[in-house]
Amino acid sequence: FISCGGGPAANAAVTVSRLGLKSAFAGYLGNDFLGQRHLEEFSQAAVNTDLIVRGDSPTPLSAILVKPDGRRTVVNYKVATPPLPADRIDLSGWHPQVILFDGHEPEVSLALMKAIKGRGISTVLDAGSVHKGSLKLLEQVGYTVASQKFARECTGMEDPLQAALKLGQYSPVVVITLGEAGLVWKNEDGSGRLPAFSIDAVDSTGAGDAFHGAFAAGLAYGKPWKDLLTYASAVGAMCCTKYGARPAIPTAKGLSRFLKKHQKSKTK
Repeated sequence: FISCGGGPAANAAVTVSRLGLKSAFAGYLGNDFLGQRHLEEFSQAAVNTDLIVRGDSPTPLSAILVKPDGRRTVVNYKVATPPLPADRIDLSGWHPQVILFDGHEPEVSLALMKAIKGRGISTVLDAGSVHKGSLKLLEQVGYTVASQKFARECTGMEDPLQAALKLGQYSPVVVITLGEAGLVWKNEDGSGRLPAFSIDAVDSTGAGDAFHGAFAAGLAYGKPWKDLLTYASAVGAMCCTKYGARPAIPTAKGLSRFLKKHQKSKTK
């Protein structure tokens, strides 16, 4: 049994910090035991918490059941925790290079998208599932990094590459992650595929969140496109090699060792 903080954007913020960059999380945590523990985890991970909103509504909770093959089932418990109002988070004094949205706070997210327009900030959507927030953000962000589930439900297409081409009509750059099958992508220069790293997976929980965090970090580092995809893929793969989402997110040094090891195996 492993207990730790979670959530797509929250895990991505921890990933960015572990990869050597400064990160902050903007979202809600309740004034309860879980909220306080999550806040402490952020502090331990050097994630800035100044934009976190606290309240009396309970902190959302997820129970994750990991199967023998590393796949998992997630049960979410959100009760009646309301979405944050559009004006609840102010970024006027902040100057981030990249903002990652997970779509779970649609009112705040859309207001922030409007507020940062023209400021040269890269925007990424973690499109895990189809809902109101993700669909509205799809047409506004610069990069959409979607799950295969989102791509299929949003486009009605089973073929991931065809789905990427379709999503490319709404978002300038699209990446669809496919788990052990790698990923497909579409940008202004064309489209393509990237195979997954060969690993012994024990738990895929948080792998997508880690991929998104690494993708945002790679953008901030200014990595070339193919290097960016490899970088994010490696972080997502490493997250599958240990149980639990947060405990498995690698550091920059761990990632460097992983990439060197796999580069050697390719050249043998």
